Amino acid sequence: MQIGQDDFIRSARSVRGIGRALRATSCRTAALVVALAAAALAADAGHVAGAQGRFEAEYSATLAGIPIGRGNWVIEISDDQFTATASGGTFGIVRILTQGHGVSTAQGPLNGGQPVPQSYVSTITNDKRIDDVRMAFAGGNVKELSVEPALAPSPDRIPVTDADRHNVLDPMTATLVHVSGNGDPVSPQACGRRAAVFDGRMRFDLKSEFKRIETVKAEKGYQGPVVVCAVYFTPIAGYNPERYAIRYLAALRDAEVWFAPIYGTRVLVPYRFSLPTPVGTGVLQATAFVSVPKPPRAAAVTKTQ
Repeated sequence: MQIGQDDFIRSARSVRGIGRALRATSCRTAALVVALAAAALAADAGHVAGAQGRFEAEYSATLAGIPIGRGNWVIEISDDQFTATASGGTFGIVRILTQGHGVSTAQGPLNGGQPVPQSYVSTITNDKRIDDVRMAFAGGNVKELSVEPALAPSPDRIPVTDADRHNVLDPMTATLVHVSGNGDPVSPQACGRRAAVFDGRMRFDLKSEFKRIETVKAEKGYQGPVVVCAVYFTPIAGYNPERYAIRYLAALRDAEVWFAPIYGTRVLVPYRFSLPTPVGTGVLQATAFVSVPKPPRAAAVTKTQ
């Protein structure tokens, strides 16, 4: 299909609005990439993973087949802690519209093998403006929050209440799916979940449903099965119900996330995310997807006298 320049620019701006709506950064690299890094989370506090791993990946983002961004993601999982950092930026025609670069980091303990946020920091530089979000969590609740720039007051926006900051995940931790049990983690069990997410400004739910199992081969690293989940977005608070990007995302039924495992753990992370847009499909896909087990920490040895 032939795409005119004006059509592309209008659609790209719509996609930027969708990206800002989700903030999900998280793989949150910039603009569209922020929107593409969303997933639901498996919750089972009864199974202790006891496994450790390190994950490094590189992703490319395309819109209607046209490259628009790239990013990388590093995750460290120890026996009781996790750290996840993603960064990236726009290029090509989207860079003409907006120059964006973002970095997001989340870290916290493991609860029954499930990553639990303790802190989250996201900084996006866009058109000489800096968007900075910092959150501290305790028991699943947001205890400290710093957002720059602050949202301007608006009578059309559904306000965020204290209750909206309780029992929530940050956008980065929400992309890490822990699958309980002893079987293959690449299974339908990775889907069928609902995650309550707060990005510092907006509270929303992400629900996933199992669709199928695929086999993939990255240019570097992982080759094998992935579990494909449908993803549905439901805004809760901190948004304008009349905003086009919000209405578009809430009505969307064709978004997919493909999950692959971090070797040595029962944690899955997105290998690919696809999202229909007015100009064509936006895709975030791993080009390198490398994970290795980490040796457990040696127990301290006490000498006897």
